[in-house]
Amino acid sequence: MFEPGLLKEKVILVTGGGTGLGRSMSTRFLELGARVAIAGRRQEVLERAAQEMMAETGGEVLGVPCDVRDPEAVVSLMNSVLGHFGRIDVLVNNAAGNFISPTERLSHRAVGAVLGIVLHGTFYCTLELGKRWIASAHKGVVLNIATTYAEGGSGYVVPSAVAKAGVVALTRSLAAEWGKYGIRLNAIAPGPFPTEGAWSRLMPTPEIEKLFMERIPLRRVGEHKELANLAAYLISDYAGFITGDLIYIDGGEKVWGSGEFNVLDAVTKEQWDALEAMRKKQGG
Repeated sequence: MFEPGLLKEKVILVTGGGTGLGRSMSTRFLELGARVAIAGRRQEVLERAAQEMMAETGGEVLGVPCDVRDPEAVVSLMNSVLGHFGRIDVLVNNAAGNFISPTERLSHRAVGAVLGIVLHGTFYCTLELGKRWIASAHKGVVLNIATTYAEGGSGYVVPSAVAKAGVVALTRSLAAEWGKYGIRLNAIAPGPFPTEGAWSRLMPTPEIEKLFMERIPLRRVGEHKELANLAAYLISDYAGFITGDLIYIDGGEKVWGSGEFNVLDAVTKEQWDALEAMRKKQGG
């Protein structure tokens, strides 16, 4: 499936595309034949990323500065990409902001910053491009990057949990409403995928990182190419009958957390032997 022409001639806009998972996805899309526009707040980062990705893949990359929290900036972003490429076939809403903190320590500004980027930014980009697709009868694709706690919530990242839950609701709602226009929307829920920015904020110490590794049945973090390949499939024509879905790629983290007795992973072989001996002694 991942032949070089899988995404040939598709124009893909990736928000937060100059760093982290956004850059990894953008690079993979280029390898598969797409033309890519990357958006972010720092122009110098975008320019450097665009030059490096073009040198690496031979593809075409356009970097456009944009703060997705600003609806007017989003309009300008769409105008710039459409003016350069002539169309946009796929939107990947990847821009995000997050940090760990007890919720009672947060200010309204901290809450607003996360909701502004994750929820409002995703909505603004999707709505602006969706209106244009509908007006021109273009059958576009939206891929939103959610998180494993978007459905169940999580302490210590509450603004992100609220925002990502909204992103999932947006994905499913518009998949139902816009399906008649041939527009597909799906979301990915990544588990731990180390990135230079977010990882250092969410896993600031080896002790915290170890706590998370113990919750993952596969006992490892994800590789960027694994997520990039999933994203490439979902935006490709091979996934043409998939819409309104949330796909987990987390090494089993969600299923581990949903099982009451999965904490027994911590029981050693010797402790199991002792428990079995006790059970036999008790006759049950």
